[in-house]
Amino acid sequence: MSESLYDRIGGEAAVNAAVELFYRKVLTDHRINRFFDKTDMDKQIVKQKAFFTMAFGGPNTYTGQDMRKAHVHLVKMGLDDSHFDAVMEHLGATLTELNVPADLISEAAAIAESTRNDVLGK
Repeated sequence: MSESLYDRIGGEAAVNAAVELFYRKVLTDHRINRFFDKTDMDKQIVKQKAFFTMAFGGPNTYTGQDMRKAHVHLVKMGLDDSHFDAVMEHLGATLTELNVPADLISEAAAIAESTRNDVLGK
């Protein structure tokens, strides 16, 4: 069996570093940071680490809501494809900055992209 994306990008340490850097980028982006105005970022970061770990094939400890339910309040605030694109841009930039190889970034982006319709309630 081949190694999971989680293991190939560096496991827990890599996911933790990526999520921390990712949210620093997101929270300074005027296009999308308003969606986090009422968010407890410490809790959000813990949930995101668990989600990426699960989505990338690591130990599944994610107990959060499904993507559609978790984002319905953001859709009501106007969340759309342009916002999802901005998040994808920050994910790619984060992984690039952390020197993740391009093929693994593509794999991570494909996993993230697969959630678009659920996140946007389509």
